[in-house]
Amino acid sequence: MRTILYIIQKEFIQVFRNRIMVFINFAIPIFQMLILVHAATFEMQNIKMLIIDRDMSPVSRGLISKFQGSPFYKLTESTFSSVAAENAMKNGEVDIILEIPQHFEKDLVRQNKSDVQIIINAINGSAAALTYAYTGSIIADYNKKLNSDLPKYFSNPGISTTITDISFSPNPSAITDLNSPSFRTQNSAFRINVNHWYNPELNYKTFMVPGILALLVTIVGLFLTAMNVVKEKELGTIEQINVSPIKKYQLIIGKLVPFWLIGMFELSFGLTIGKILFDIPMVGNLLVIFTFTAIYLVVVLGMGLFIATVTNTQQQAMFIAWFFVVIFILMSGLFTAVENMPQWAQTLNKINPVAYYMKALRMNLLKGSGFSELKTEFLSLLIYGIAILSLAIWRYRKTT
Repeated sequence: MRTILYIIQKEFIQVFRNRIMVFINFAIPIFQMLILVHAATFEMQNIKMLIIDRDMSPVSRGLISKFQGSPFYKLTESTFSSVAAENAMKNGEVDIILEIPQHFEKDLVRQNKSDVQIIINAINGSAAALTYAYTGSIIADYNKKLNSDLPKYFSNPGISTTITDISFSPNPSAITDLNSPSFRTQNSAFRINVNHWYNPELNYKTFMVPGILALLVTIVGLFLTAMNVVKEKELGTIEQINVSPIKKYQLIIGKLVPFWLIGMFELSFGLTIGKILFDIPMVGNLLVIFTFTAIYLVVVLGMGLFIATVTNTQQQAMFIAWFFVVIFILMSGLFTAVENMPQWAQTLNKINPVAYYMKALRMNLLKGSGFSELKTEFLSLLIYGIAILSLAIWRYRKTT
């Protein structure tokens, strides 16, 4: 036991002696959290909109004012030229074009129906779909307002008009990857009450903070372990350790425990920052979170140790670690729900430890899930940890 403590002490001294390593361990994760939580979001803001209002009526101006009052849209300019509007979209100056035809108001009165055209830049399919949804929601809300207010706009009180339908017809050549070619809103005879569970304010930061925490714990554990062991190879000190009367299990424990403790500290500090700055809910038991993190760190430390056994330089270790980290993170559900991935990707994701840990973090913090609801993730991480650590130890003995 004393030998292990000496090795742990030596590793901590080595970590804190290197100022760059201290900065990587403690400062960079905090900067990443503060930046990524704000930047990594699918919420659409400052959607650049161009208006073509060929009707210039009170009703068309009312529709435009709805977009002007929305925090998601930024009306850049107005024009009467479809060519100029198309060129503006091609040049990236606008994201969406709203074209209101002539006789828009008149058609609403005479036919109880009128059309508006929406052209969306769909290079980014996800952004286009969200813009489509936001725009349809605003049109539906305006349609609802017209149902009660429209008769007041006209001087002839004998006209009884009820707007039953507003068509929304995107240009097929300009928009792609959207499920429906048209959006329609109609009067409804029933009321819909919507309750948003677990994230009632629909705050994207609440969803992202647990994911960023999982990302930081992964990077710190995997990269630093791999690079630390490989650095011993580059300096030649690993050979001195191998010929010394230190048993292999003592060396492995002494090498991994410091970074395990650093990872646990990173999680604690990250949770504190998340609560203070982003007010993330902590519905579940923190004991569950720290238990999952303890096992998950064994997984990533084992992966780092395994990478160190098959590489000879820190550059090699960094590139191999980065290769796996990019795949694991992008398939973990950090940005895209795992359930929305193709079936082959969901099957491949069963060997992705980041996906299990990220799901456990979010379900515990936001929903209050415990071990009974997360037993699949818990057992998977436990088996994964035993397997990868055993493989790393076996490989280490074979190569040294």
